[in-house]
Amino acid sequence: MRTYDFAPLWRSTIGFDRLFDLLDETQHRTEDNYPPYNIERLGEDRYQISLALAGFSPDEIAVTAEQNALTVEGRKGDKDQHEYLYQGISARPFKRQFNLADYVQVKTATFDNGLLRIELVREIPEAMKPRRIAIGGGASSAQIMQKAA
Repeated sequence: MRTYDFAPLWRSTIGFDRLFDLLDETQHRTEDNYPPYNIERLGEDRYQISLALAGFSPDEIAVTAEQNALTVEGRKGDKDQHEYLYQGISARPFKRQFNLADYVQVKTATFDNGLLRIELVREIPEAMKPRRIAIGGGASSAQIMQKAA
């Protein structure tokens, strides 16, 4: 994989520090593929993350939403000693992090048949939505001209 130098972009951009940090982090990260997951788009502003967590129960999983990050952690509580002839179902502890865009919020998390489903919604505040600005007529400019004369 190629590595990119973002230094030229630092000279002409302001406030994109988080974006460049994310891009730089993804270049240097070695990806652990456990547990397997899907990210789906359910609608224009709705998403769902599904994690396959076979062998885990809901009380062994922690889902934490912070400002721009979603963390899913799992740790098996069962300390019983089993004598496996073959162990193909992984029960190792894990920590999976997802970076969330601004205004993306976690709505629900459900666990059913070994799948953890986390629903996300992007809710942009009214103050941040585009709004139409009315253009005034020439009356105010006429008043300024009258005062000057």
